[in-house]
This record gives sequence, structure tokens and C-alpha cells, in this order.
Amino acid sequence: MSDLTLGSRHLSPGAKAALGAFARYGTIIGLLAMIAAFSLLSPRAFPTLNNFTNVLNQASLAMIIAGGLTLAVIVGELDLSIGFAASFHGILVTGLIVQNDLPIPIAILLVVALGAFIGLVNGFIVTKMRVNSVIATLGVGTIITGAAFAYSAGVPIVSGVPEAFLQLSLGRWLFDIPNNIVIMVLVLGFLWLLVERTDIGQQIQAVGGNAAAARLAGINVDRVKTLGFVISGMCAALTGILLASRLGSGTASAADSYLLTAFAAVFLGSATLRDGEFHILGTLVGALIIAIGFNGLNIFGAPTYSQYVFQGAILIVAVGMSSLGRVLAES
Repeated sequence: MSDLTLGSRHLSPGAKAALGAFARYGTIIGLLAMIAAFSLLSPRAFPTLNNFTNVLNQASLAMIIAGGLTLAVIVGELDLSIGFAASFHGILVTGLIVQNDLPIPIAILLVVALGAFIGLVNGFIVTKMRVNSVIATLGVGTIITGAAFAYSAGVPIVSGVPEAFLQLSLGRWLFDIPNNIVIMVLVLGFLWLLVERTDIGQQIQAVGGNAAAARLAGINVDRVKTLGFVISGMCAALTGILLASRLGSGTASAADSYLLTAFAAVFLGSATLRDGEFHILGTLVGALIIAIGFNGLNIFGAPTYSQYVFQGAILIVAVGMSSLGRVLAES
């Protein structure tokens, strides 16, 4: 039993209630406070429809990859390969279109299928070979990085990218809303329905809550955990595709930074509305906090290093709030 748990049992009911409210609603209060502060400090640039649309558009890819990661984390595992995989998928889809002349839909389907396969490999290593998910996915991610550099020879694929592929990410096909926002809403909406409104979603949550009890209840724990990795892999593939479309090129390390952003969003989300439980709606809120923070820093001309400091601090705070929520729920 942790010292934090012991300490929480000596708190008064009022103090426990206050800490519980902070653990559940602190992220939402922080998000609203951040919006209010930036709006007051920069009333002409920040609180505008164009800026909020830009924030959502910039954050959409991080939300997609974080949504997939949420499924892996819900089942009790970690997927550290997602950033490396997204980079590889971006350069691969670009190469298939430019160098192999594949139709854009076929290239996208092949890359998403590869993302699912990488997730399947991660799931096999973790569930059948009993390798810790941190080690397994970090190892797979490193192999993927090597594959990306081998495929591209370390040179970005820039020339010859067709306009139709660029418009996948840069276009506005529905009500003048950026395509990335529409795709993000569809992906997160599907994941939310899957987790919250289906039988397999109940199994996913059961495995994450107590794998041993889920196994005794007749749930195929290994299959459910593998499904979490597969969905995480597919979301990483989609993120890499959309990033390559946005950049107009395939680059071997373009999406590596999404790993930290995704984890920060997921852990911030677990401290939102629930007692340290990972869920899709929370991940959306967490990603919004990070995106709005970055947007505010850019508006005020903060140096680039401040973004790294902000993101690292957010991750530490997120994990702390998530741990606090779980401790209070158990005490």
C-alpha cells in the first residue's frame, strides 16, 4: 500500500471531497482558465473563430494518435511505438504514391493495414511472449525507425506528391471545415462508441480494470489486449498519412514528437471527470489543453524551448493527477 493511499485515509471527509473534485474537474477548470487568460491577454488574436478552428486543426492529428493510444492504455498496456510508426507510415504512403504510382486510396488502405499488422505484432509479443509492453513497443518502434531510414535512405520524399493527396489533409470538403477536424471527430466518435456502447468495449474496460477477474469471467484477455494494440497501430498509421499530406512530403522522423504529446493527452484525460480512468472524452480534453497551451505560447512569441518545458510539465502534472484520482477512488 502506497504512502499516498495511507495519507488519504487520514484526511477529513471534506478534504477528501475537495481533492476528489480537484482530481476530476481540475483539468476542465484549468482549460477554461487558460482560455479566459489568453482571451484577456490577447483579445484580438486568441478568442476568434479562425484561431479556434486553427487550434482544432493543428491538434487533430495528435487527437487521433492519442485516441488510439487510449485503447492500448485502457487494457493496461503502453504503446511506445506510435510516434516512430506514424513517421514510417507517412514516408511509406508518400513513397507508394510517388515512386510506385499506386492510386491514393490503395496506398492509404495498405498503410493502414500495415499499422494494424504492427499493432498485431506488438500484441503478440506482449501477450504470447510475455514481454513487458514498454520494452516490446520500444523495441518495435526502434525497428520501425530503421525501416523508415532504409526505405527512404534518410532523404525526404518531396517531389511529385499529387495535389489530390495534399487535399486529403489541407482541403475542406464538408461545410468549409478542415478535413483533419472532420476525420478526427469521426475517429474519436467511433472509438468512444466502441468503448462506451458495445460489448467489446465492456470487455476492454474489464481487462483494464482487472485482467485476472476478466479472465475468470470468460473474457479472452490476450485477444482484447491485442485489439487495443491493433487500434493504436491503425490510428498511428492514419496520423502518419494525414501528416504526410499536410507537410506535402514523407520524412523519416516527422511524427516522432507525437509520442510525448499523445501520452500527455491520455494521462491528462484520465484525470478528467473520472477517478484516474482512461477514456476517450478525457483524452480529447487533454489534447485540447496541450493544443491551446501551444497556441497561446505561439501568439505571445514564446521561444521554442518553452513548448518542450510546457509539454514535459503537463505530462508530470497529468500523471500526478491521474494517480491522485485512483488513490482517492480506492481509499
